[in-house]
Amino acid sequence: MPPNSTSAEEPLPPSLLFLKRLVVVLTLTMIVGVITILVLLVTRMPRPGLGLPPTLPAQLELPKGTEAAAVTLGKDWVAVVTKDDRILIFGSDGKLWQNIAVTRPAN
Repeated sequence: MPPNSTSAEEPLPPSLLFLKRLVVVLTLTMIVGVITILVLLVTRMPRPGLGLPPTLPAQLELPKGTEAAAVTLGKDWVAVVTKDDRILIFGSDGKLWQNIAVTRPAN
């Protein structure tokens, strides 16, 4: 046995006992806080695939000489951005609704 050890532990001073309890309470608070944040992140994040998938028309006919650069899907429409700076809006049935020319602002 080491010379300074005793069979019974000495009680901690009151200030050290207070610090020990404070550390335990703060540790538990941090654990509960991290778990709460993780639960909120998991439950609030949007999940792909839960909504209805977008419906595409069976066929879209672009005007002759037009090449598509990008496509955007709306609720009941499809927008096609062309390489010649136009936006073509098609309905869900595949018919052309609108042809919008994109113009650059004057400097």
